[in-house]
Amino acid sequence: MFGLTLEILFLISLFIIGFFAGILNAVAGGATFLTFPALMLAGLSPVSANATNFIATAPGNIAALPAFKNELRTIGKSIYGPILICSFGSILGAVILFSLGADIFKSLIPYLMGFATFLFIIAPKLRKKFVGLSLSSQKLPIILLFAFSIYGGYFGAGLGQIALAVLILIGFEDLRTANAMKNAVIASISLPASIIYIMSGEVFWPYAIVMFLGSAGGGYAGGRLAISLPQDCIRKIVIIFGALLTLYYFFMK
Repeated sequence: MFGLTLEILFLISLFIIGFFAGILNAVAGGATFLTFPALMLAGLSPVSANATNFIATAPGNIAALPAFKNELRTIGKSIYGPILICSFGSILGAVILFSLGADIFKSLIPYLMGFATFLFIIAPKLRKKFVGLSLSSQKLPIILLFAFSIYGGYFGAGLGQIALAVLILIGFEDLRTANAMKNAVIASISLPASIIYIMSGEVFWPYAIVMFLGSAGGGYAGGRLAISLPQDCIRKIVIIFGALLTLYYFFMK
């Protein structure tokens, strides 16, 4: 009886983490900084935690889309190109993960966390630099978007921030429109990669479903809070948390 109560409390904790992760993804990005360590602490292997995390957080950006329906309507057919590019890239990233194996992924965790934190730090500077920049060719941002979608399919922490910068470079200069497009792009990265992870058998479904439900609710709430919440403050907290996690995983390594 006592063990069952602890298990229920643990699942409730995962739901709450998923909810806040969904809000974080919709508002500033960085949900993986919450969900991935939580799943590792729950006893999952790194690859299983990564696979379960994809299933758990995928609805966050999808659930945020209704709040941006006017912006998405304005974007129109321009949405299809980035979504197609990111879908192919994410599948490639997921395939690379399982091709290289669990040992390599485990050894890369500190570096992936550090890289994701670095993306969070540089993304606002890139956004400011890219606004108003006129490109004679769209090849560079398209290549960047494809490259980061591969990273997204492989791990994906911090991807939302850099995706926002690249989308502004492509031409989505209005921040709210770019944020709407970001959620669509991240959804197009999460869903195809999720299919690969499901097929791998690495998803731990009890945890995935609980965090999935929390993430969906958080994503919907986050989409409506995106305008009013102090994003700079949230970003700083995410960066500090990411830096501490990076140091922790390097120490554990």
